[in-house]
Amino acid sequence: MKKLSFLAFFLAATLSMWSQMPMKQIEKQKKGTVVSIETNVGKIVVSLYDDTPKHRENFIKLVENHTYEGLLFHRVIKNFMVQAGDPKSAKARPGEPLGDGTLGYTVPAEIRPNHFHKRGALCAARQGDNVNPRRESSASQFYIVQGNKWDGAQLDMMEKRFGKKFSGEQRKVYASVGGTPHLDGEYTVFGEVVEGMEVVDMIAASSTDNNDRPLKDVRILKVSVIK
Repeated sequence: MKKLSFLAFFLAATLSMWSQMPMKQIEKQKKGTVVSIETNVGKIVVSLYDDTPKHRENFIKLVENHTYEGLLFHRVIKNFMVQAGDPKSAKARPGEPLGDGTLGYTVPAEIRPNHFHKRGALCAARQGDNVNPRRESSASQFYIVQGNKWDGAQLDMMEKRFGKKFSGEQRKVYASVGGTPHLDGEYTVFGEVVEGMEVVDMIAASSTDNNDRPLKDVRILKVSVIK
């Protein structure tokens, strides 16, 4: 009886606390930090994970400094991912190769096994292991996963080829939703799309040049933290 009474008291106190909180604050606690990315082909809304704080805070800082506004989705591969955030892309000439732009610093890796490359995952781009063995992330370049669906046999083969081990949850998601499982454990996944995957699909369908840059510019117009 004492345990039940304590549980009832705890639930009542919790409900009372939530009832006194502003609705916007409640929604923010439910969703985490939510960011709107408006492009010339539509809007993408992403939620940033709390357990990748270095990437979350860096992304928010760049959003608040308007760093992303005017930049291009400069690398697009259908059924794989769309990438943006190269600071050189703001004034890039048509056909100019992009992807090596930097802000002069990197973000320490925050690779978590509970965050993987499912469809809609928001991830940090980085240089390869040969020059970046700590797998530190680009300060500004990010990509959003489109990917494909993968069955059990395909995932088994991928485990053998890349030396990975996919959990039951990963297998279920990759089979039903899709993604790019071979990237798991290699890059920091720090958020996910919560609205606007149809826009990601539209960007991914762009005709591109030999460097995977869209022939028609896909530009970020405005990025803002949703309060």
